[in-house]
Amino acid sequence: MQVAIALYPEFTALDVIGPYDVLGRLPDTEVVFVAEHPGLVRNDLRSLSINVVAGLADMPNPDVVIVGGGPGQTEQMSDGSLHDWLRTVDRTSAWTTSVCTGTLILAAAGVLTGRRATTHWGALEHLTEFGVTPTHERVVIDGHYATAAGVSAGIDMALTLAGLIAGDDAAQALQLLIEYAPEPPYNSGSPDSAPVEIVEKLFTLFPPS
Repeated sequence: MQVAIALYPEFTALDVIGPYDVLGRLPDTEVVFVAEHPGLVRNDLRSLSINVVAGLADMPNPDVVIVGGGPGQTEQMSDGSLHDWLRTVDRTSAWTTSVCTGTLILAAAGVLTGRRATTHWGALEHLTEFGVTPTHERVVIDGHYATAAGVSAGIDMALTLAGLIAGDDAAQALQLLIEYAPEPPYNSGSPDSAPVEIVEKLFTLFPPS
């Protein structure tokens, strides 16, 4: 099985590294990072780079496609090489997937029209602009599309996908292997559970990049 993870400048690392670490452990699986411009692609914190050796044309028929999010997503919303590639590989992929605001890129490419999908809570409302029905679920499966909510939800999506591809036993074994048993110190993982003052202060404490 070949998994293609699309990168672009200012991607969020966990969006792609979570699914990479899960799906890359499935037997007989090759995970390849691809980009419009191969070479070092720097993440949104500008302190981590992935050396992408494959261009989009080098991966014409991946079985699984993953698009992560990040501040750089806004520069990937115009129709172009990435969108053309996504539409092309979507015709033959077993699974076309996204994490966080990577869903907006899939939506802008037109492959999610008429589908249900999720993305980071701060961007959900934008899905309707592309004919996509937003949902607050953490992972959404609709046809051969799998979309995940913000950042850490990519691990949940990848485990869900592993179960659908290799069976529940394999997915549970992977979860055990990576010791994915979240016990966060705070109950602030969504706007519904976070204290109101934290929701109000979020972008004051951490301004968008």
